[in-house]
Amino acid sequence: MELFGSSGTRGTVGEAMTPSLVLRVARAAGTVWDADRVAIGRDTRTSGEMLADAAASGLTSVGVDVSRLGVLPTPGVAARCAREGVPAVVVTASHNPADYNGLKLIDDEGVELTVDALERVEAHVFDRPVDEARWDEVGRVRAVDDACQAYVADLVDAVGDVDLGLTVALDPGHGAGALTSPAFLRELGCRVVTVNGAPDGHFPGREPEPVPANLTDLRRLVRATDADVGVAHDGDADRAVFVDERGEAVPGESSLAALCAAALEPGDAVVSAVNVSSRVVDVVEAADARLELTPIGATNIVTRVRELRREGVRVPVAGEGNGGVFFPEDRLARDGALAAARFLSLVAERPASEVVAPYRDYHAVRRNLPYENDDERAAILASARAYAEATGADLNTVDGYRMAFADGWLLVRPSGTEPVVRVYAEATDPDRAADLADDAVAAVSP
Repeated sequence: MELFGSSGTRGTVGEAMTPSLVLRVARAAGTVWDADRVAIGRDTRTSGEMLADAAASGLTSVGVDVSRLGVLPTPGVAARCAREGVPAVVVTASHNPADYNGLKLIDDEGVELTVDALERVEAHVFDRPVDEARWDEVGRVRAVDDACQAYVADLVDAVGDVDLGLTVALDPGHGAGALTSPAFLRELGCRVVTVNGAPDGHFPGREPEPVPANLTDLRRLVRATDADVGVAHDGDADRAVFVDERGEAVPGESSLAALCAAALEPGDAVVSAVNVSSRVVDVVEAADARLELTPIGATNIVTRVRELRREGVRVPVAGEGNGGVFFPEDRLARDGALAAARFLSLVAERPASEVVAPYRDYHAVRRNLPYENDDERAAILASARAYAEATGADLNTVDGYRMAFADGWLLVRPSGTEPVVRVYAEATDPDRAADLADDAVAAVSP
């Protein structure tokens, strides 16, 4: 696909991401979808309302009515789509910096569009004609005032009547989760204390990506309030990562492994991406389940989960080690608040550090190799292929080049959302993980 990557389309506002592009995508989506009404939601970015206006103009111009949901987590938009049977355009750049924005397209079942569906939309963006509504058939726009409250109610229904009795330190990172996660966690019987809790598209407290380097404030808050656990979201709150009761960041791979261990039964499947941690591999093998690997990105995971479910295979958990977790039996959408609730249910039984203790034996390293143009990108990937073949390691090429060694693994692949080639490595020995990554970077750098 030329436009849509591993999770929608994103870019710097005013450069790759412009109102004119959003208008074209919305007109194309409205033409492809057989829908009388489409929802539009967004995260807190300063450019969000402008781009949502462009999306509304595009949709109404092809005769589609629009429900403006305002600022709402992406999983909240997905929940509304499923409940009302309408598709949606979500204006969000998820974990990317403040100057980025982007689009995600969700179908009328509350699921991000498959690759085939996105390719149909792309065709109308670039080549095929779009519908043109007559002057008296253009769509109408209405504002929805209860979108956040309805999403919280959906979450409570999914989790059930529980009283966890935990103190939770919450860092929504000034994103859309600031409007919903505090209320939801209180509904679960938690005492909630927050940092970076004001919705603000400048993200003044921290960068939107909830990686350990950005969680200093949350770690301090956990220690200062004697919280049982810390929870952090990205900009659109489809991810959740955790800090244990000691104020130590929990690797997303470890929390995913713990969630898998709690849910898996023999014969089940877990769907994850090609950068899956050995932590998850170990859990799946111990449960006598199966692991299905896809290219990185929600679209690819969703497609494979749907295929397995049609085959009658149970998939209780899917997702990646970045905190983006699906619980397909509830909803086939990454949901940071729901992932937090599932993890908190484990913490209610024993401390967070003990929950993830069995899954801390691996050390992961990630490096980014930026490129300036397509030629540089191609040169890096050509070097990566030659390097991978020369190592003699077991090679998986479902998305880039994953090399499996006896004592670790290495992956080199292009990002689907940023102009970088990513290098991932993992091993039980932290020095070995660093060496794997560093050697690959040296070998493939232009």
